[in-house]
Amino acid sequence: MSADPTAKKTPLHDVHQDLGANLVGFAGYLMPLRYTSETAEHQAVRTAAGLFDLSHMGEILLTGPAAGAALDYALVGNLSPMAVGKARYTMICGHDGGVLDDLIVYRLADETWMVVANAANAATVRDALIERAADFDTIVDDRSDSYALIALQGPRSQAILEGFTGAPLADLRYYAILADKVAGVDALVARTGYTGEDGFELFVDSADAVRLWGELVKVDGVVPAGLSARDTLRLEAGMALYGNELTTETTPFEAGLGRVVKLDKTVDFVGKAALAAQAQTPAGRRLVGLVAQGRRAPRQGYEVVASDGTPCGIVTSGAPSPTLGRPIAMAYLDSGVGETGLAVDVRGRREPVDVVALPFYKRS
Repeated sequence: MSADPTAKKTPLHDVHQDLGANLVGFAGYLMPLRYTSETAEHQAVRTAAGLFDLSHMGEILLTGPAAGAALDYALVGNLSPMAVGKARYTMICGHDGGVLDDLIVYRLADETWMVVANAANAATVRDALIERAADFDTIVDDRSDSYALIALQGPRSQAILEGFTGAPLADLRYYAILADKVAGVDALVARTGYTGEDGFELFVDSADAVRLWGELVKVDGVVPAGLSARDTLRLEAGMALYGNELTTETTPFEAGLGRVVKLDKTVDFVGKAALAAQAQTPAGRRLVGLVAQGRRAPRQGYEVVASDGTPCGIVTSGAPSPTLGRPIAMAYLDSGVGETGLAVDVRGRREPVDVVALPFYKRS
């Protein structure tokens, strides 16, 4: 990631500059990589609260009487039975079962749904939804430029947010959403996140982003956090990242996320035939967690090798873990490969690793 003067700016761009953030190009946007220390920002989320600008994400609304049915056809999940105010993690796949993007879908009203896509894939998701919804009584509306998205994540996030809203946050379950005012700003308040901690994602009008950020960041203990901390937090939590663990060459079953594919729904959704076939046969590879025995961190693209030096896998994400105090990684291992005697080729040196169950970290 490097700075790109032609990249788009989020509504909070000037705020990040004033805070001295290291801004880099990411998914077509200038985004804060870190403000001070990525380790300090990571630990703030694990112990108190971190504040993230996620306004680069894509928000796509589907409205109309057949919006739920359109999503059932377009996505691998069974969305239409969802209650208003609920959210679901799902994916949009190609006809071959490859993942085009992983998504969170929120049902905002009886005939209104919001699909949140990764920034790099927002246009792909929008275009696919328009195409797949063409025969349904629904309107697909890309509202990405209208929304700003601010995430407050960490064990203190509920207590902090309760100081700014009358919403019943204690009753708001994980993967649920409600509409209320936060610091006087109209917001959709979702109990979702990408850090492994409790937290909230706040969808607001782009014009209100600076005001809301300014109120939240005044609270003692709230630390602005950038992309680096977000990546190590999600890695510790064993959460897949599109472009790393998930790609068009990867299916949900290979990534250990076959649970999101609802083959029992009656809709003949896009990719169903390919995914149904894969569900009946073992995947050619499996996603595992690795903990390095030494101090050198495995990185994306490094080979995993067996005890005889034979390549048997590939690292998809890796970094030193601030919480564990050791380097960790996620990697795909080839089918039939055992879980002992493995190493990662780190620039020509074989660094021994232990295979562990995901996630590496789970909050108490």
